[in-house]
Amino acid sequence: MTDTLRDQLLGLGFKPAPKPAKPPRDDKGRAGARGGKPSAHSHKPAPGKGKAKAHPRSPGSREDIDLAKAYAIRAQREKDERIAAERLKQEQARERREAKAKLAQLLKDKALNDANADLVRHFDYGGKIKRIHVNAEQLKALNAGELGVVQLDGRYLLVTAAVLAEAEATFAPAVALKVDPQAPVPGDPYDDPRFQVPDDLVW
Repeated sequence: MTDTLRDQLLGLGFKPAPKPAKPPRDDKGRAGARGGKPSAHSHKPAPGKGKAKAHPRSPGSREDIDLAKAYAIRAQREKDERIAAERLKQEQARERREAKAKLAQLLKDKALNDANADLVRHFDYGGKIKRIHVNAEQLKALNAGELGVVQLDGRYLLVTAAVLAEAEATFAPAVALKVDPQAPVPGDPYDDPRFQVPDDLVW
């Protein structure tokens, strides 16, 4: 039989298989993007895309952190100081209340104020001029340091020197008048020659 198998199949009505299309080639003979092996340049990332560049650390970042720490430390220290000051203030107030309570107990029934006193003894207390009414005998004893004055709840109480000493030991700010008989009597400032009026001055 001279006919080949291919010819026989064609005679029976079979069509020849289509040939695969060849991929187009560029001027250098390499396969293009279609059908062939992609070139090394086909997947090159576009400008501006891809992995982001790491920004260099700003020169002041370390200083900013140190400054923030310094502010935090200072703020904490100031807070601690305020708490300590408030605690001290409360402690002092508590001690003051307790001392005044002891003073009130000490002065109970020991005041010598005379309801019929007709003399006034002025004295300086707390930067202001205060006064207490006394009789003649009490005034003499007060000026001699045998009596003293204690302030309690806005009242001025006349007490003996012994009670005054106890009151001073209990709550010193309450002592309103304590006369030291040994203290020199201040002289009259007008005894100074600078303040004397000449005899021949005509008014």
